Amino acid sequence: MKLRDLDIIVTAPPAPGWGGRYWILVKVTTDTGISGWGECYASSVSPTAMRAVITDVFDRHMRDENPENIELMFRRAYSSGFTQRPDLTVMGAFSGLEIACWDILGKDRDRPVHALIGGRMNDRIRAYTYLYPLPQHDLNDFWTSPDQAAEAAAAMVRQGYTAVKFDPAGPYTLRGGHMPAMSDISQSVAFCRAIREAVGDKADLLFGTHGQFTTAGAIRLGQALEPYAPLWFEEPVPPDNVTEMARVAAAVRIPVATGERLTTKAEFGAVLQSGAASILQPALGRAGGIWEMKKVAAMAECYNAQMAPHLYAGPIEWAANIQLAASIPNLLMAETIETPFHTALIKGTIAVQDGFVTPPTAPGLGIDVDEDLARAHPYTGDGLHLQMQEDPCDYVHGNAFQGGAPAAEG
Repeated sequence: MKLRDLDIIVTAPPAPGWGGRYWILVKVTTDTGISGWGECYASSVSPTAMRAVITDVFDRHMRDENPENIELMFRRAYSSGFTQRPDLTVMGAFSGLEIACWDILGKDRDRPVHALIGGRMNDRIRAYTYLYPLPQHDLNDFWTSPDQAAEAAAAMVRQGYTAVKFDPAGPYTLRGGHMPAMSDISQSVAFCRAIREAVGDKADLLFGTHGQFTTAGAIRLGQALEPYAPLWFEEPVPPDNVTEMARVAAAVRIPVATGERLTTKAEFGAVLQSGAASILQPALGRAGGIWEMKKVAAMAECYNAQMAPHLYAGPIEWAANIQLAASIPNLLMAETIETPFHTALIKGTIAVQDGFVTPPTAPGLGIDVDEDLARAHPYTGDGLHLQMQEDPCDYVHGNAFQGGAPAAEG
């Protein structure tokens, strides 16, 4: 069996667009007629540029190769260009293709992917969700309203979720670490207070920052949040500076989490060695794929750290996350996004029930992709999957965070 054909579909989720502006889906077919699906979580260049990168990685390193030879194909992509270091864009391309290889292997052997990478460790996977506006909420006002966030959190708890994530702390700026405005600290405290009052001890609070702060600023903010006992303080400083993140972890009594922008065991290993984080959040469509993150999970065991796969993408990356999560002993939880489009794209083959996901037992990733639906929603914009603003932190009028892909009106 050899990898033979590649198809790339760039799908735009309809409004409000949770999961980013577009999802890059890959379909790889073997000479025996088996097709596997993957998803490339790549936001650093346009979909047009990523098509070229994905095609080049496949043609150069994978075409006509046996899909079993994942280690060999990884080493080609990682090293053959005289690199031998993490490359966000190349790994974003390879990761989706690697996921498709596992889907092929599972289908060929009539086994779910997790059965091929160590077996089923977890029968139920704890899910968490980002807080999104409810139907009665205004798409613009929601992000600065502690009361609306608390309503959304309570609604998620009623659905069975035991953890909710939110990130009210200021702008999403490309300028690197900044000192938070005092109004941003106050607003963050207000969010934590309101959500904690709404959910009590029924759910953990997951506080995100998207790497926005200086070390001193992150410590100020984190210490202000400590009374509300968040389960994690996510990416408190830019993710490329693990030494400073370790300083935050030592100064704040909230576990630090990081990983959605990291790739390969090299970067995750540095996080573990420095003590920068005790919770790792790989995005499998970027981080190197399922096998590479299986290695990272094993490394994390040695440091008594846990895994919480990240998701701000489509349901094919989610399916890969679930297969990995099913197989590892140090799983904390896995992110999910529930929208009608996410569900329809995989025909409801994976679902959250009472706050947990049961790993599918169907072959491969365990999903049935609606290819026609994916093709019916092409991306026609010119923005990146996620984008940061150029404007700095506003210390006078306050800041509103709507994410790197603000909600679109339906």
